Order: sequence, then structure tokens, then C-alpha cells
Amino acid sequence: MSKKNTGSHSTAAVSKVKFPERKTGESFPLRVAAIDMGSNAIRFVAAEFLSSQRYIVLESERARVRLGAETFRQGRLSAAAMQAAYRALARFQERMRVLRISHARLVATSAVRESSNGEAFAARVQKGLGLTLEIISGSEETQLVYRALKPQLRPGKRPWLLANLGGGSLEAALVNQDGVLVSETHTLGAVRLWEEFKASAHKPKIFLRLLEEYVATLRLGFQETGRPWAGLLATGGNIEELAKMAKAPETAKGIRELSAAALRRLLEALLATPLKQRMARWGIYPDRADVVVPAAVVYLHLSQLSGQAKFRVPEVGTKEGILFDLVDRLTLNSAYALRQEKQLTHMSLSLGRRYQFDEAHGRQVSRLALSLFKQLRAWHGLGPEDQRLLLVASLLHDIGAYISYKKHHKHSLYLISQSELPGFSPEDMLLAANVARYHRKNTPSLDHESYASLLPAQRLRVAKMASLLRIADALDRDHAQTLREVAVRVKRPWLELKITGKDPRELEHWALERKAQLFTQLFKLRVRIVAR
Repeated sequence: MSKKNTGSHSTAAVSKVKFPERKTGESFPLRVAAIDMGSNAIRFVAAEFLSSQRYIVLESERARVRLGAETFRQGRLSAAAMQAAYRALARFQERMRVLRISHARLVATSAVRESSNGEAFAARVQKGLGLTLEIISGSEETQLVYRALKPQLRPGKRPWLLANLGGGSLEAALVNQDGVLVSETHTLGAVRLWEEFKASAHKPKIFLRLLEEYVATLRLGFQETGRPWAGLLATGGNIEELAKMAKAPETAKGIRELSAAALRRLLEALLATPLKQRMARWGIYPDRADVVVPAAVVYLHLSQLSGQAKFRVPEVGTKEGILFDLVDRLTLNSAYALRQEKQLTHMSLSLGRRYQFDEAHGRQVSRLALSLFKQLRAWHGLGPEDQRLLLVASLLHDIGAYISYKKHHKHSLYLISQSELPGFSPEDMLLAANVARYHRKNTPSLDHESYASLLPAQRLRVAKMASLLRIADALDRDHAQTLREVAVRVKRPWLELKITGKDPRELEHWALERKAQLFTQLFKLRVRIVAR
């Protein structure tokens, strides 16, 4: 289905917007576009924002390209699917040119993320069309969905369970007014399930039993604490379609409310209706008629897991989240940077709690490390992205103790590198993991496999961040959080630390002498604590 709105021709190039440090932002009205390359379809939307929260849709289209079919069977994107996707992107690029849109963001999710040739396809798109295709993690997708639904839902303190089911994966999260509290990704998408069990689809009872038994293995790694969940939010194209098919009522806020009982009745009707007749009876596309059944089974299981008898379906998703996020960046929304840091802190703390870390120590070390980072910016020359990496590494540097305190820095390297955080690529997680790994014991060395795998420029960044983390960790050696602030002064050949709070004990002096050696090696400054 496509909405068309022709506009004046423009020669403006369309690409993924860059996010440099800028002194002035774009102003409203502002035209932007989003492309969400999912496992079952590619979705395009162009919009004109009148303010940071209000926009009108100029054009939208859903290209029926099932990228996930071959990926979930063979582990790679098929040549036919890549060609169809490329043609769709070229068409969308032309529409953006006609609509005079020069800022757009393109993201790809599980089908491209899991394929062995996904990076090669992204490179082909870059070379042929000049478009940058971002391959994002499940946690980043959750953040985008949350950004889209927050203005509509206005959640309070009580957490909601957010279930975003796509073709390749299920993103489950707890969200409230503060943002995404915790999220996890499960390889349980509707297209994936269809490809796995479609051979039995001609036998509805067996097909349903296989789906239900397979989906029943899903467990959520988080549980509610304190007050009960506020409700169950369901997002994704399949649940939107199911809610319409079930004629679920719509609230004044534009959120459909679908009962689990109504969804169960609809599932039974779908199973009793042959595939081709489903399209005629409910007016759905062929690429939706098959996957709505496994999608319904997943959502019904989530209803049972959560104890929620009703789904709230806000009918917004990844592509709308991309629009909001892009506008925030372009207009330098004053709350944007603060919100991003707050979200990253929330998610990092949730990850740390999963491994029962010393939260008070992690927070203290992170606060001191970031203070050193900001005060010494002229010396280390690191950028905003490195500050985010240091935030994660410093908060989580000790999580490896969950496995064993012995060599826990190496366990931290593994746990962080194998985790997901919003806005962080696997490469980013590896950098943060290496910084955390060097908070104690040996300094960076090419003898260490993970460090040696980095590019030379990345190794230098890791070493600089690790040198700050080691100093911050030394200042809370007793895990007592007795220091309130640290002020730095360079007085060659010394970096002098002026401490506010309880006077450091001999233990901190001893730890600093040992741990500051990396900083001295990099910056040719010895480190000492001076009297206030």
C-alpha cells in the first residue's frame, strides 16, 4: 500500500545523515525520511516535522521483499532478494529527491544482521546509490520503537512490557517514563517460524501444535519487581494487522486494544481458512497471510507469560522511531544528549545487575573516570563517542567477578563483548570490553588476542581510555565511595589530583602508584594526590 504526494524536483543528494558536532541545528519545518529494512518487508516513510513531536506523512510505502527467507534457511541473503531490495531502495531514493528530502536514515535488522553477506550488501548499496545502510542490533531497534511510542503512550513510573515482533526476531523490554529499563532479543520472528514449520502448514492442527510447543520454550530473562506491570504493549506489522482483522477498538490516543481471547478466536479462524482465502476474507497481502499465524502464537504466549489479558497496539514502530530520532539529532534537541546518556546508563546498569555487580563501586568509578575524561580532553584528544565507551566500560569493569573474581578482568572482556547496548555496534562493544579488561593487572599488549585484533587507531583509543579508568578505579580501591570530586592540574612532570571528600588512605596511594603507570607511559606525566 502506498500513499503518494508529489513535490517539486530537487537535485539534493540523499544519504544517511551524518552526526558531527554542530554549533547550529536545523529548524522547523523539517523534511526527513526513514527506511526500515526488515525481514519480511522494506518500509519507507517521508514526513515533514512541524515541531519535535508533530509531523505529517508525505508518503509511505511497503515494499514486499522477504529478505529473511533465505537468511533463516541458508545463513545468507539470496541474490534475488538483494536485487529486489536494491531496486526498492533506488525507488525510495528517487521519491526522496522528488520530495526534496536531504536527510534520511536507513536501518537493517535481523535478516541482514545475521546473514553472512549482509555487510557486502550494505557496501553495494553505498557504492551504487550513495546510501549508508546501518545494520542495527535488537536493543537499538527497541530504543527506536520506544522513541516512537512514548509521545503517544506517555508512560508513567510503572513498567510496561514491550514486545516488538518482527520477521526475524522478538525484542522484549521493560519500559517506563525513564526509557528502556532492560531489553533482550530472541530469534523468534514470524518469518523465521514460518520457514521452520511451513512444511506442516497444510495440517493446521499439527502446525499449531508445533508452533505452540516451540514457542513455549521462550522465557524472559527479566521479571517484574514491586508493583505489577502497567500493561503489555505489542508492536510490529503483524500485530497491527491482527488487531485490525479482529476489529479491535481504538482509544482516543489511537491505540488499539486487542484482548487475548479475541486473538485466540482469530487464530482459530485463520487456521481454518486456506492461505489464498485468507487474503480475500481479510484483505491482507500474501506475505502477511502466512506469517500472521506464527505471530499470533508468539503474542498469545507472551500474554500468558506476562499475565496480561489485553494487548495495547500503538501502531507505530521502527520507522517512526527513526524519524523522531533523526529529527532530535538534526535540531539539536536540548534533551537529546541527556536522554541518550541516561538511556545508556540505564541499560548498562541493567546489564550489570544481571551479573550481580557492585553497583555503588561501578557508579563511583564511572563518575570519576568521566570527570577525568572531561578535564583532560586537551591531553587525550578523544571524542564524544569515546566518552560513551568509557561510560559503559567504567560502569561494567567488574562484572566478570560474576564468573570468578580470579582473572575477572578477562571475564569482563567476554561478558561485555558478547552483550548488546542501544546505539552500540558489536565493534563498539568490543572496544568498551577491551577498556574494561585493562582496569587491572597487565596494560594493553599485542600479545593479547582481543586487543591485537583492533586497528592501530582503535588500540590507541582503548589505551587512553583504560589509563583514565585505572586511575578512577584506584581512587575507589576500597569500594567505599569516600571521594566526592577530583580536580586535576598539570604541573610538569606531574598530573596532580586534588581530592574532595575523605582523605585517601594509604591503600588508594598504593593503588594509584601502580595503576597510573599506563597514563604516565602515554602522556609522560606522573600522577600524584596533593593536599587540598
